[in-house]
Amino acid sequence: MINKIKKTGIRALLYFSMIIYSLSIIMPLFIMIMTSFKSNAEIFNNPLGLPASFKFDSYIRLFEKANYGQYFSNSVFVTIISLAIAITISAFASYALSKYQFKIQKFIYGYFIIGLIVPIKLGTIDIMKTMLSLNIYDTLASLIIVYIAMAIPLSVFILYDYIKMIPDELSSAARIDGCTEHGIFFKIIAPLVKPGLAAAGIISFIPNWNEFWFPLVLIKTRDFFTIPLATGQLFGQFDTKFDLVFAVLSLASIPVIIIYLLLAKQFVKGLSAGAVKG
Repeated sequence: MINKIKKTGIRALLYFSMIIYSLSIIMPLFIMIMTSFKSNAEIFNNPLGLPASFKFDSYIRLFEKANYGQYFSNSVFVTIISLAIAITISAFASYALSKYQFKIQKFIYGYFIIGLIVPIKLGTIDIMKTMLSLNIYDTLASLIIVYIAMAIPLSVFILYDYIKMIPDELSSAARIDGCTEHGIFFKIIAPLVKPGLAAAGIISFIPNWNEFWFPLVLIKTRDFFTIPLATGQLFGQFDTKFDLVFAVLSLASIPVIIIYLLLAKQFVKGLSAGAVKG
């Protein structure tokens, strides 16, 4: 009886903690979305309350006058292309590092780990010089290259352990049946490592989507602005258009939510597999 009461108490405490944690995430999102329907004056007069009336003026101004449709297209294009290339490269690199033995294997893996430790912003000047020498400064291509470099170290770190957990016997059996190395990767490794790919995709997407520093440094033409850079322009020295800021933030959160919903199933599978493995 005592054990049952204790288990019930622990379960109630866990549920209560989960509710509090969920509210801490949902409430700021709710306030942000509600604020996006207010005017600038109403935001200051009633910052936490519901809007007096739901007005879409901020959203209309974003797309009709502020050219935010172009900025969203730039962010989506740069983030998706860089993420697809980075995950592909990382998957191949992780497969080679985890399943093949060669002299500098540990050195190369350590090189990727260093990429996690050393901030890429330390190389801003050299990156700018490289983009100028390649004649791609002030283009979306410069951002794609940088975003790929940002995503690869973390993706390799995640995928390396996922691929290493796959038994070598599967690959050996496939080789005996005449399967090529490319076939082993695409037919055996890739399907089994989908949770790892989803985890790497979700974790790498968010910093790339929210990146502000490199667009600020590498992009000067307004038509090539990304969402974070364009949003920064709304903060003026004497006047800040908070209604537009909250509208942009509300719209910018949609792709993150969509990516998570698309990859959540595989991501949760990956977490469950890791828990069972441990």
